[in-house]
Amino acid sequence: MYENNRIVGLNLHHRNFKILTHVCVWLVLMALPYIMHSYRAMPSRAYTQEEINDFFKIDYMGYFFWIGTFYLNSAVLIPNLLLKKKYFYYSLTFISIYALYLFFHHQIYVALEIDVPYNLMRTIWLRLPAFLLTMAASLAYSLNNNLLEYKNKLNETDREKLKTELSFLRSQISPHFIFNILNNIVALVRLNSSELEPTVMKLSGLMKYMLYHTDEEKVNIKVEEEYLKDYIDLQKQRFGRKVKVETTFNINNEYQLIEPMLLIPFIENAFKHGVSSIDDAHITIELFAGDHFLNFNVSNKYNPFYKEEKDSSSGIGIANVSRRINLLYENKHELTINNKNNLFEVNLILKLDA
Repeated sequence: MYENNRIVGLNLHHRNFKILTHVCVWLVLMALPYIMHSYRAMPSRAYTQEEINDFFKIDYMGYFFWIGTFYLNSAVLIPNLLLKKKYFYYSLTFISIYALYLFFHHQIYVALEIDVPYNLMRTIWLRLPAFLLTMAASLAYSLNNNLLEYKNKLNETDREKLKTELSFLRSQISPHFIFNILNNIVALVRLNSSELEPTVMKLSGLMKYMLYHTDEEKVNIKVEEEYLKDYIDLQKQRFGRKVKVETTFNINNEYQLIEPMLLIPFIENAFKHGVSSIDDAHITIELFAGDHFLNFNVSNKYNPFYKEEKDSSSGIGIANVSRRINLLYENKHELTINNKNNLFEVNLILKLDA
Protein backbone atom coordinates (compact mmCIF):
# COMPACT_ATOMS: atom_id res chain seq x y z
CA MET A 1 0.00 0.00 0.00
CA TYR A 2 2.81 2.38 0.90
CA GLU A 3 4.60 1.63 -2.35
CA ASN A 4 1.48 2.29 -4.40
CA ASN A 5 0.91 5.61 -2.64
CA ARG A 6 4.49 6.63 -3.24
CA ILE A 7 4.22 5.88 -6.96
CA VAL A 8 0.97 7.82 -7.29
CA GLY A 9 2.57 10.77 -5.53
CA LEU A 10 5.46 10.78 -7.93
CA ASN A 11 3.14 10.67 -10.95
CA LEU A 12 1.08 13.59 -9.64
CA HIS A 13 4.22 15.57 -9.06
CA HIS A 14 5.39 14.82 -12.57
CA ARG A 15 2.02 15.89 -14.05
CA ASN A 16 1.99 19.15 -12.08
CA PHE A 17 5.51 19.89 -13.27
CA LYS A 18 4.43 19.42 -16.89
CA ILE A 19 1.45 21.73 -16.42
CA LEU A 20 3.66 24.39 -14.82
CA THR A 21 6.14 24.11 -17.68
CA HIS A 22 3.43 24.59 -20.30
CA VAL A 23 2.03 27.62 -18.49
CA CYS A 24 5.49 29.22 -18.23
CA VAL A 25 6.21 28.67 -21.92
CA TRP A 26 2.95 30.25 -23.01
CA LEU A 27 3.44 33.21 -20.67
CA VAL A 28 6.89 33.84 -22.14
CA LEU A 29 5.51 33.70 -25.68
CA MET A 30 2.70 36.09 -24.81
CA ALA A 31 5.21 38.51 -23.28
CA LEU A 32 7.45 38.57 -26.35
CA PRO A 33 5.63 41.47 -28.12
CA TYR A 34 6.22 43.69 -25.08
CA ILE A 35 9.81 42.48 -24.73
CA MET A 36 10.67 42.96 -28.39
CA HIS A 37 8.62 46.23 -28.83
CA SER A 38 7.63 44.95 -32.26
CA TYR A 39 5.06 47.65 -33.06
CA ARG A 40 7.25 50.46 -31.82
CA ALA A 41 9.83 49.43 -34.39
CA MET A 42 7.40 50.47 -37.12
CA PRO A 43 7.44 54.01 -38.52
CA SER A 44 5.79 56.45 -36.11
CA ARG A 45 3.64 57.69 -38.99
CA ALA A 46 2.06 54.27 -39.52
CA TYR A 47 0.11 53.82 -36.27
CA THR A 48 -1.01 55.89 -33.32
CA GLN A 49 -0.54 54.65 -29.75
CA GLU A 50 -4.23 53.78 -29.56
CA GLU A 51 -3.95 51.71 -32.73
CA ILE A 52 -0.86 49.95 -31.37
CA ASN A 53 -2.81 49.07 -28.22
CA ASP A 54 -5.63 47.68 -30.36
CA PHE A 55 -3.17 45.50 -32.29
CA PHE A 56 -1.81 44.19 -28.99
CA LYS A 57 -5.35 43.24 -27.98
CA ILE A 58 -5.83 41.35 -31.24
CA ASP A 59 -2.54 39.54 -30.74
CA TYR A 60 -3.39 38.48 -27.20
CA MET A 61 -6.79 37.21 -28.22
CA GLY A 62 -5.05 35.35 -31.00
CA TYR A 63 -2.70 33.69 -28.52
CA PHE A 64 -5.62 31.91 -26.90
CA PHE A 65 -6.59 30.61 -30.33
CA TRP A 66 -3.01 29.35 -30.91
CA ILE A 67 -3.02 27.64 -27.51
CA GLY A 68 -6.27 25.86 -28.32
CA THR A 69 -4.96 24.93 -31.76
CA PHE A 70 -1.73 23.54 -30.27
CA TYR A 71 -3.51 21.11 -27.95
CA LEU A 72 -6.27 20.27 -30.43
CA ASN A 73 -3.65 19.29 -32.97
CA SER A 74 -1.49 17.27 -30.56
CA ALA A 75 -4.30 15.53 -28.68
CA VAL A 76 -6.89 14.95 -31.42
CA LEU A 77 -5.81 15.63 -34.99
CA ILE A 78 -2.35 14.03 -35.00
CA PRO A 79 -3.27 10.73 -33.27
CA ASN A 80 -6.63 10.34 -35.03
CA LEU A 81 -5.83 11.64 -38.50
CA LEU A 82 -2.15 12.17 -39.24
CA LEU A 83 -0.74 9.05 -37.56
CA LYS A 84 -3.54 6.98 -39.08
CA LYS A 85 -2.50 8.26 -42.51
CA LYS A 86 -5.73 10.16 -43.13
CA TYR A 87 -3.78 12.88 -44.85
CA PHE A 88 -6.68 14.36 -46.84
CA TYR A 89 -8.85 14.89 -43.75
CA TYR A 90 -5.89 16.23 -41.80
CA SER A 91 -5.08 18.73 -44.57
CA LEU A 92 -8.72 19.77 -44.80
CA THR A 93 -8.88 20.29 -41.03
CA PHE A 94 -5.55 22.13 -41.16
CA ILE A 95 -6.87 24.65 -43.67
CA SER A 96 -10.22 24.94 -41.89
CA ILE A 97 -8.56 25.86 -38.59
CA TYR A 98 -6.58 28.65 -40.23
CA ALA A 99 -9.69 29.91 -42.03
CA LEU A 100 -11.54 29.91 -38.71
CA TYR A 101 -8.72 31.93 -37.14
CA LEU A 102 -8.91 34.50 -39.94
CA PHE A 103 -12.66 34.80 -39.45
CA PHE A 104 -12.35 35.48 -35.72
CA HIS A 105 -9.42 37.82 -36.33
CA HIS A 106 -11.57 39.89 -38.70
CA GLN A 107 -14.50 39.92 -36.24
CA ILE A 108 -12.26 41.17 -33.44
CA TYR A 109 -10.71 43.76 -35.78
CA VAL A 110 -14.17 45.09 -36.66
CA ALA A 111 -15.32 45.05 -33.02
CA LEU A 112 -12.36 47.21 -31.95
CA GLU A 113 -13.29 49.77 -34.64
CA ILE A 114 -9.71 50.28 -35.79
CA ASP A 115 -9.45 53.13 -38.30
CA VAL A 116 -6.90 51.31 -40.46
CA PRO A 117 -8.72 49.40 -43.24
CA TYR A 118 -8.67 45.62 -42.88
CA ASN A 119 -6.48 43.93 -45.49
CA LEU A 120 -7.28 40.19 -45.77
CA MET A 121 -4.33 39.18 -47.96
CA ARG A 122 -1.90 41.07 -45.74
CA THR A 123 -3.38 39.39 -42.66
CA ILE A 124 -3.11 35.92 -44.27
CA TRP A 125 0.61 36.31 -44.93
CA LEU A 126 1.41 38.04 -41.64
CA ARG A 127 -0.40 35.44 -39.47
CA LEU A 128 0.60 32.34 -41.46
CA PRO A 129 4.10 31.96 -39.90
CA ALA A 130 2.62 31.97 -36.38
CA PHE A 131 0.03 29.36 -37.41
CA LEU A 132 2.60 27.11 -39.09
CA LEU A 133 4.95 27.43 -36.12
CA THR A 134 2.14 26.47 -33.72
CA MET A 135 1.22 23.40 -35.78
CA ALA A 136 4.88 22.36 -36.17
CA ALA A 137 5.53 22.76 -32.44
CA SER A 138 2.40 20.76 -31.72
CA LEU A 139 3.54 18.00 -34.06
CA ALA A 140 6.98 17.87 -32.42
CA TYR A 141 5.39 17.80 -28.97
CA SER A 142 3.01 14.99 -29.93
CA LEU A 143 5.69 12.86 -31.58
CA ASN A 144 8.00 13.33 -28.61
CA ASN A 145 5.23 12.21 -26.23
CA ASN A 146 4.51 9.19 -28.43
CA LEU A 147 8.20 8.30 -28.45
CA LEU A 148 8.42 8.55 -24.66
CA GLU A 149 5.27 6.47 -24.27
CA TYR A 150 6.67 3.86 -26.66
CA LYS A 151 9.95 3.70 -24.73
CA ASN A 152 8.05 3.36 -21.45
CA LYS A 153 6.05 0.48 -22.89
CA LEU A 154 9.25 -1.18 -24.07
CA ASN A 155 10.81 -0.75 -20.63
CA GLU A 156 7.68 -2.16 -19.00
CA THR A 157 7.73 -5.10 -21.42
CA ASP A 158 11.40 -5.72 -20.64
CA ARG A 159 10.70 -5.59 -16.90
CA GLU A 160 7.83 -8.05 -17.23
CA LYS A 161 9.96 -10.33 -19.38
CA LEU A 162 12.78 -10.16 -16.83
CA LYS A 163 10.37 -10.83 -13.98
CA THR A 164 8.91 -13.84 -15.80
CA GLU A 165 12.34 -15.23 -16.63
CA LEU A 166 13.57 -14.82 -13.06
CA SER A 167 10.44 -16.50 -11.72
CA PHE A 168 11.01 -19.40 -14.10
CA LEU A 169 14.64 -19.81 -13.13
CA ARG A 170 13.79 -19.61 -9.44
CA SER A 171 10.94 -22.12 -9.75
CA GLN A 172 13.36 -24.66 -11.22
CA ILE A 173 15.26 -24.76 -7.91
CA SER A 174 12.44 -25.76 -5.61
CA PRO A 175 11.45 -29.20 -7.02
CA HIS A 176 15.04 -30.43 -7.07
CA PHE A 177 15.66 -29.13 -3.57
CA ILE A 178 12.56 -30.84 -2.16
CA PHE A 179 13.46 -34.06 -3.95
CA ASN A 180 16.87 -34.22 -2.28
CA ILE A 181 15.62 -33.37 1.22
CA LEU A 182 12.83 -35.96 1.04
CA ASN A 183 15.46 -38.54 0.11
CA ASN A 184 17.32 -37.55 3.27
CA ILE A 185 14.19 -38.09 5.38
CA VAL A 186 13.56 -41.49 3.78
CA ALA A 187 17.11 -42.58 4.53
CA LEU A 188 16.85 -41.52 8.19
CA VAL A 189 13.51 -43.30 8.60
CA ARG A 190 14.99 -46.52 7.28
CA LEU A 191 17.92 -46.19 9.68
CA ASN A 192 15.56 -45.32 12.57
CA SER A 193 18.03 -42.56 13.37
CA SER A 194 17.79 -40.32 16.42
CA GLU A 195 18.52 -37.46 14.04
CA LEU A 196 15.10 -37.82 12.49
CA GLU A 197 13.34 -35.28 14.73
CA PRO A 198 15.92 -32.46 14.41
CA THR A 199 16.08 -33.20 10.70
CA VAL A 200 12.33 -32.79 10.36
CA MET A 201 12.55 -29.54 12.35
CA LYS A 202 15.23 -28.23 10.00
CA LEU A 203 13.18 -29.30 7.02
CA SER A 204 10.23 -27.43 8.53
CA GLY A 205 12.41 -24.32 8.79
CA LEU A 206 13.52 -24.73 5.18
CA MET A 207 9.94 -25.16 3.97
CA LYS A 208 8.95 -22.05 5.93
CA TYR A 209 11.72 -20.16 4.17
CA MET A 210 10.53 -21.39 0.78
CA LEU A 211 6.91 -20.51 1.51
CA TYR A 212 7.45 -17.03 2.93
CA HIS A 213 10.70 -15.74 1.46
CA THR A 214 11.24 -17.13 -2.04
CA ASP A 215 8.54 -14.89 -3.51
CA GLU A 216 10.16 -11.81 -1.99
CA GLU A 217 12.44 -9.70 -4.13
CA LYS A 218 15.16 -9.62 -1.46
CA VAL A 219 15.80 -11.25 1.94
CA ASN A 220 18.17 -10.46 4.79
CA ILE A 221 21.56 -12.10 4.38
CA LYS A 222 21.18 -13.56 7.88
CA VAL A 223 18.04 -15.41 6.81
CA GLU A 224 19.86 -16.73 3.75
CA GLU A 225 22.79 -17.83 5.94
CA GLU A 226 20.51 -19.85 8.26
CA TYR A 227 18.88 -21.44 5.24
CA LEU A 228 22.25 -22.52 3.82
CA LYS A 229 23.43 -23.87 7.18
CA ASP A 230 20.29 -25.97 7.61
CA TYR A 231 20.67 -27.36 4.12
CA ILE A 232 24.33 -28.22 4.70
CA ASP A 233 23.49 -29.93 8.03
CA LEU A 234 20.85 -32.03 6.30
CA GLN A 235 23.32 -33.10 3.64
CA LYS A 236 25.98 -33.89 6.25
CA GLN A 237 23.46 -36.09 8.05
CA ARG A 238 22.69 -37.84 4.80
CA PHE A 239 26.27 -38.60 3.76
CA GLY A 240 27.85 -38.89 7.23
CA ARG A 241 31.55 -39.67 7.17
CA LYS A 242 31.48 -40.15 3.44
CA VAL A 243 32.23 -36.46 2.94
CA LYS A 244 34.19 -33.88 4.89
CA VAL A 245 32.51 -30.49 4.89
CA GLU A 246 34.25 -27.30 6.02
CA THR A 247 32.17 -24.14 6.35
CA THR A 248 33.02 -20.54 7.20
CA PHE A 249 30.34 -17.89 7.54
CA ASN A 250 31.21 -14.30 8.37
CA ILE A 251 28.35 -11.79 8.16
CA ASN A 252 29.15 -8.19 9.16
CA ASN A 253 25.73 -6.74 8.42
CA GLU A 254 22.92 -9.22 8.94
CA TYR A 255 20.37 -6.75 7.54
CA GLN A 256 22.05 -6.56 4.16
CA LEU A 257 19.75 -7.82 1.39
CA ILE A 258 20.25 -10.50 -1.25
CA GLU A 259 18.09 -12.30 -3.80
CA PRO A 260 16.63 -15.45 -2.17
CA MET A 261 17.92 -18.88 -3.19
CA LEU A 262 20.74 -17.35 -5.19
CA LEU A 263 23.60 -19.30 -3.58
CA ILE A 264 22.02 -22.69 -2.86
CA PRO A 265 22.44 -24.13 -6.42
CA PHE A 266 26.24 -23.98 -6.08
CA ILE A 267 26.08 -25.90 -2.80
CA GLU A 268 23.63 -28.40 -4.27
CA ASN A 269 26.01 -28.89 -7.18
CA ALA A 270 28.94 -29.49 -4.82
CA PHE A 271 27.11 -32.23 -2.92
CA LYS A 272 25.77 -33.80 -6.07
CA HIS A 273 29.08 -34.04 -7.94
CA GLY A 274 31.51 -33.92 -5.03
CA VAL A 275 30.46 -37.08 -3.20
CA SER A 276 29.65 -39.75 -5.76
CA SER A 277 32.49 -42.17 -6.60
CA ILE A 278 35.02 -40.26 -4.49
CA ASP A 279 36.92 -41.90 -1.63
CA ASP A 280 38.06 -38.71 0.10
CA ALA A 281 35.21 -36.38 -0.70
CA HIS A 282 35.86 -32.86 0.53
CA ILE A 283 33.64 -29.79 0.20
CA THR A 284 34.59 -26.27 1.29
CA ILE A 285 32.00 -23.51 1.63
CA GLU A 286 32.86 -19.92 2.58
CA LEU A 287 30.59 -16.90 2.81
CA PHE A 288 31.83 -13.41 3.68
CA ALA A 289 29.44 -10.45 3.58
CA GLY A 290 30.31 -6.82 4.31
CA ASP A 291 28.25 -3.69 4.02
CA HIS A 292 28.75 -3.35 0.28
CA PHE A 293 29.93 -6.72 -1.02
CA LEU A 294 29.52 -10.46 -0.74
CA ASN A 295 32.18 -13.08 -1.40
CA PHE A 296 31.00 -16.66 -1.79
CA ASN A 297 33.27 -19.64 -2.45
CA VAL A 298 32.45 -23.30 -2.98
CA SER A 299 34.95 -26.01 -3.91
CA ASN A 300 34.64 -29.77 -4.17
CA LYS A 301 36.64 -32.69 -5.41
CA TYR A 302 35.14 -34.75 -8.19
CA ASN A 303 35.78 -37.89 -10.18
CA PRO A 304 36.35 -36.95 -13.85
CA PHE A 305 35.67 -40.52 -14.94
CA TYR A 306 32.28 -40.77 -13.26
CA LYS A 307 29.40 -40.19 -15.64
CA GLU A 308 26.09 -39.55 -13.94
CA GLU A 309 22.85 -40.01 -15.79
CA LYS A 310 20.68 -36.93 -15.79
CA ASP A 311 17.00 -37.05 -14.88
CA SER A 312 14.12 -34.66 -14.42
CA SER A 313 15.36 -33.75 -10.92
CA SER A 314 18.90 -32.92 -11.92
CA GLY A 315 18.65 -29.28 -10.89
CA ILE A 316 18.91 -26.07 -12.86
CA GLY A 317 22.60 -26.30 -13.77
CA ILE A 318 25.44 -23.86 -13.42
CA ALA A 319 24.63 -22.21 -16.76
CA ASN A 320 21.14 -21.24 -15.63
CA VAL A 321 22.44 -20.04 -12.26
CA SER A 322 24.92 -17.82 -14.09
CA ARG A 323 22.12 -16.49 -16.26
CA ARG A 324 20.05 -15.66 -13.21
CA ILE A 325 22.95 -13.79 -11.58
CA ASN A 326 23.52 -11.84 -14.81
CA LEU A 327 19.90 -10.77 -14.85
CA LEU A 328 19.84 -9.73 -11.20
CA TYR A 329 23.29 -8.21 -10.79
CA GLU A 330 24.28 -6.95 -14.22
CA ASN A 331 27.64 -5.14 -13.98
CA LYS A 332 27.57 -5.73 -10.22
CA HIS A 333 29.06 -9.20 -9.97
CA GLU A 334 32.05 -11.34 -10.83
CA LEU A 335 31.56 -15.09 -11.22
CA THR A 336 34.64 -17.28 -11.66
CA ILE A 337 34.39 -21.04 -12.25
CA ASN A 338 37.54 -23.18 -12.35
CA ASN A 339 37.68 -26.85 -13.16
CA LYS A 340 41.16 -28.31 -12.94
CA ASN A 341 43.15 -30.98 -11.09
CA ASN A 342 39.93 -32.80 -10.17
CA LEU A 343 38.79 -29.76 -8.22
CA PHE A 344 35.72 -27.73 -9.09
CA GLU A 345 35.78 -24.18 -7.66
CA VAL A 346 33.21 -21.40 -7.77
CA ASN A 347 33.88 -17.87 -6.61
CA LEU A 348 31.12 -15.27 -6.66
CA ILE A 349 31.57 -11.61 -5.74
CA LEU A 350 28.47 -9.44 -5.56
CA LYS A 351 28.25 -5.70 -5.13
CA LEU A 352 25.42 -5.17 -2.65
CA ASP A 353 23.22 -2.11 -2.42
CA ALA A 354 24.09 0.20 0.44
